[in-house]
Amino acid sequence: MKQGKIDINENVKWQDITVAGTIKGGASAKQFNTGDWRVKKPVFIEDKCKQCLLCVPVCPDSSIPVKDSKRLDFDYDHCKGCGICVEVCPFDAIEFVDDVKGEE
Repeated sequence: MKQGKIDINENVKWQDITVAGTIKGGASAKQFNTGDWRVKKPVFIEDKCKQCLLCVPVCPDSSIPVKDSKRLDFDYDHCKGCGICVEVCPFDAIEFVDDVKGEE
């Protein structure tokens, strides 16, 4: 395996990239609205929520904001609708529905 800097381009093989290597100048997902990829979306039902925050660490998109130790409504700009939060909520405070674009 090669060590050191290499020019990342379409001809680079995966074997040429160091383990856990990164591409310099990569972008953050915060810079892009990726929520329009989803076909289903979670809906926060605030009156059922007990603020256990079990949903927050399992969200792979960091789409459940927390302020002052309380979860807020979803960040639909980045939520891709995986449904993991729905599965872990013990209080049925998140409903999973078909996503009809333009309803947020």
